[in-house]
Amino acid sequence: MFYVFNKQKICSYLIAASAATLLLVLSFFLTKTDLKTIETASGVSSSVPIYSVDTTSKRISITINCAWSADDIDKILDVLDKCNVKVTFFMVGDWVDKNKEKVKKISEKGHEIANHSDKHLHVNSLSYEENVKEITNCSEKVKNITGKEVNLYRCPYGEYNDTVIKAATDNGYKVIQWSIDTLDYQSLDGSQMWDRINKDLKNRKYNINA
Repeated sequence: MFYVFNKQKICSYLIAASAATLLLVLSFFLTKTDLKTIETASGVSSSVPIYSVDTTSKRISITINCAWSADDIDKILDVLDKCNVKVTFFMVGDWVDKNKEKVKKISEKGHEIANHSDKHLHVNSLSYEENVKEITNCSEKVKNITGKEVNLYRCPYGEYNDTVIKAATDNGYKVIQWSIDTLDYQSLDGSQMWDRINKDLKNRKYNINA
């Protein structure tokens, strides 16, 4: 599951997260977590990932995508320890290969590790079988290091279609998106990220159905 905490603690974390993609999934897993279907303009039903759920509680979940640099991982973990916060790290298999000790450390500190594909490809262009391979390869790498099963999946680039979602759900994964993107990859500093996140949180009133 995702872990939740009071929003006042986020600011310290953002300052440390300059090299990671940090995303917020509001109120995730506080109520039901079923995939939704939407009806397109053509009248065809299409599956969509979990973005958030309805809740009256003032809680959020923080997720981090690990796909590129690992330079700030130790600093991020130190800040999370000081704030007594647990988050979910969505890891790419290639990143896991290069950072096995980081993966082990993240797991040992009690954070959840989730799946962000094996090679961070544009999965919409892949077949069902190729998508399954992308997912299962990554999870196997994580399990080989941590000994733990992975059951959450986030599509690279936030891209998905029915084939992608079916490949994940058929193999026991919940497909997770996000409600707010910190945009740290646009070179925002911690204060700038917090300003836009805090404003968005207030506007949404913690009751999101994206």
